[in-house]
Amino acid sequence: MDYWTYDATALIEAYRAGHTDPVAVTDQLLERIERINPQINAFVATAPDCREQAEESAQRLRAGSPRGPLEGVPIAVKDSLRVTGMPASWGSRLFADGICESDELPVKRLREAGAIFIGKTNCPEFAVEGHTANALFGVTGNPWDPDLTPGGSSGGSVSAVAAGLAPVAIGTDGGGSIRRPAAYTGLFGLKPTIGCVPRDNGLPQLLLDFEVAGPLARSVRDCRLIHSVLAGPDRLDPRSRPLGGAACRAESKEPGSGSLRILYVERFGDAPCDPQIISSCGKAADNLRTLGHQVTSGELPFDLGAFNRFWTNIAQVGLARLAVEYPEMKDKAGQDYLDMAAKGAAVPAPTFAAGLQIIERLRADVSRFFEHCDLIMLPACAAMPWPAEQAWPQRIDGEEVGPRGHAVYTGWVNGCGHPAVAVPAEPSVQGMPIGFQLVGDLASEALLLSVAEVYESRFVGWTRWPALADYSAEKG
Repeated sequence: MDYWTYDATALIEAYRAGHTDPVAVTDQLLERIERINPQINAFVATAPDCREQAEESAQRLRAGSPRGPLEGVPIAVKDSLRVTGMPASWGSRLFADGICESDELPVKRLREAGAIFIGKTNCPEFAVEGHTANALFGVTGNPWDPDLTPGGSSGGSVSAVAAGLAPVAIGTDGGGSIRRPAAYTGLFGLKPTIGCVPRDNGLPQLLLDFEVAGPLARSVRDCRLIHSVLAGPDRLDPRSRPLGGAACRAESKEPGSGSLRILYVERFGDAPCDPQIISSCGKAADNLRTLGHQVTSGELPFDLGAFNRFWTNIAQVGLARLAVEYPEMKDKAGQDYLDMAAKGAAVPAPTFAAGLQIIERLRADVSRFFEHCDLIMLPACAAMPWPAEQAWPQRIDGEEVGPRGHAVYTGWVNGCGHPAVAVPAEPSVQGMPIGFQLVGDLASEALLLSVAEVYESRFVGWTRWPALADYSAEKG
């Protein structure tokens, strides 16, 4: 059986029915990683003990004593998250030689729930860019076209799942790094509310409290399953304690059909967006209307100008702080990041303090807006995937753009701290995936996933595989 085509939920059902076990599934995935990964460079390392993990998991299932709801499920982990016994290189020579002695908190929760960690996936150095390439491990390609990028910074994670090298993965999202890669590879991806998934024992945070950990999957039910394990309060992260309810954990399923008030924002002012993305997302908006929702087209009702001007300072100051904490960074990091750190060190304290106030105003504005609206719908990306070795597309719809031109739709969601889910839309004429995102009120993960699940059941379905996955060959 081609168990690599199963999502995590189906694997759990297959284990329960005795049709297969974690060892057989893990062996199948390891064989695929050996054969397919060289074409896309999604994994930078497989876990040295992953088969041992699988054997122990199989024993627990045979004994009827699973650790939790994920027993035996192989999971790919972004290389910016700490996993015991493996490096957390963060795409940099600065951290490449260290071996983690303990799990970061989200990883710890997955392990306690029974997950098998199959390996680490590629990300750009320090995970502060929207493509996936670094001097340590090289360039990651999109399974739908390995010459093109899967986006970033969770590009290795999405490429692994989309190519059938892992049923699910976890990534991080500090400015769109789950949602844009999910859109570029035809996956679902959840960016949780700030504090919903507690963090501790991880690498230094470069993007204030913007960066959150979340699932990437081929089905909404898998996103819900993984998120239910990741989310919930922990005293190690005080931000998580007020968000411990079932809504944030997405265990309760609010209605995903019916008449929700949805604002569809097609464009941000005069910022360009690829016409194929506009067309696909417009059809998705019509699909939501078909489901009975009140979808109104309009502009984003709050000004992002000041926030966008401050955005560049955030990563620069974070890297400046990293350079102070790790003096050896000057000899081990890429020059681009050293230059960014130098710029961050020169940001005046009053300027940075003013930027923090801008963020607080944005959070208040967005919070007030959701009193009168249930969801905001936007494209996940402004550009189609570009050449994988390039950091960003130089032009969108014929217009020259800068480093964040492709990412205009996502960073503000991290700034305000609200949750969002990426959902596949109609692919391009060339067959490349396109996605949209739904943004909800604070702690509305259950609503977002329910709407996405109804949409999936009517309009998506995981029926397309990249040719690279060799699906038809293996079926035949």
